[in-house]
Amino acid sequence: MNWKEIYDSLNTKGFAKLPNVLSTEECIQLIGLYGQPLYRSTVNMQRYRFGQGEYKYFSYPLPELIQQHRSELYPSLASLANQWMNILGIDIHYPASHEEFITSCHHKNQLRPTPLLLRYQQGGFNTLHQDLYGEIYFPFQVVFILTQKGRDHEGGELVITEQIPRAQSKATVVHANQGDAVIFTTNFRPVKGSRGHYRATLKHGVSEVTAGERYALGIIFHDAT
Repeated sequence: MNWKEIYDSLNTKGFAKLPNVLSTEECIQLIGLYGQPLYRSTVNMQRYRFGQGEYKYFSYPLPELIQQHRSELYPSLASLANQWMNILGIDIHYPASHEEFITSCHHKNQLRPTPLLLRYQQGGFNTLHQDLYGEIYFPFQVVFILTQKGRDHEGGELVITEQIPRAQSKATVVHANQGDAVIFTTNFRPVKGSRGHYRATLKHGVSEVTAGERYALGIIFHDAT
């Protein structure tokens, strides 16, 4: 991975697209986990007015491939996260390893794993939101697209909005293919203004799936209360 390009994109846009992180075989393998008893909870989005669709939070221990990406992506993102906290004058420091970070979550009684598989069928969508889950949260998260637009489904694009001060939010549609990953900020990013840096709040969601079935894997680095 070209982390300089990833950092540049995260700094300027709040998200970065990583092509071909997963193979087609790995995507199929992950989709195949959906019907297995690996989860601590299942959420019907419509019931909670989150949208229309379903997602499942994995239990510990996580499947090996998911644990691998969660652990290996964290250190490089933690480095940028600490830069952001320093720029914004926030007294938070993220440890170098994901294991240490999870220990800090558990000390705050955030014990529940947050990686999840999401399934959207025709008409499915996800409203704009943030995945915070507790006092401790990590500034970045990752979504892996497991199905291919134009073959498995139509629609279902990742949508990211950024609040512009004293104006309306700016929306960006991120087009990603099967196996691509998108890293994006969980809460805010630093933006340089005339009086120094300020926090620009970002939210994310998924546009309506107009045909077929869309699957995605979400990796959130903090655990939940």
